[in-house]
Amino acid sequence: MSKRVAVLISGRGSNLGSLIDAADDSYKIIHVISNIADAGGLERAAAAGIATSVIPHAGKSRGVFDAEVDAALRGANAEIVVLAGFMRILSDGFVRGWEGRLINIHPSLLPAYKGIKVHERVIAAKETTSGASVHFVVPELDAGPVIAQASVPVHPADTPDDLAARVLEIEHQIYPEAVKLLAKGKVNLCNGLAAFSP
Repeated sequence: MSKRVAVLISGRGSNLGSLIDAADDSYKIIHVISNIADAGGLERAAAAGIATSVIPHAGKSRGVFDAEVDAALRGANAEIVVLAGFMRILSDGFVRGWEGRLINIHPSLLPAYKGIKVHERVIAAKETTSGASVHFVVPELDAGPVIAQASVPVHPADTPDDLAARVLEIEHQIYPEAVKLLAKGKVNLCNGLAAFSP
């Protein structure tokens, strides 16, 4: 029985597209929610026949916004929640309510370079390697246990956009695989760690 996946987005839906394309009998995307009304990912979802909702955050407290998102997710009977370019920090209560079923992708090799402006910071530090990490979401930002990672080289002449494009390519590869692991019960959040099983 495929797991019912909801995806939260704020932008063009690049990772959403990879998740749609890679869906198999392990998971089915049943709802896409955006906090931005003109997010390109909404069109991508609609074109794939996936239900969409817009829940604006402007003028609302974090608690009110999160409660509206939570109600929409539960109304859609979502079993797994995937953050794909969702540019909102979720409240501790929301995160705990979906603990072990809420994942995110971050454009660095966590635990290095948590937060924002990752590619600028990687280049400024003259790193030779960067990458992407899929992780369980916990209340502390970008601190959840890692489910999947992949690395890319950082070239001396790279701009942040160059590096971002290279990292995005591997995001598109590892995010669907991580969702499949979770959907198949092959990874779980257990005592603050990612526990893998055959």
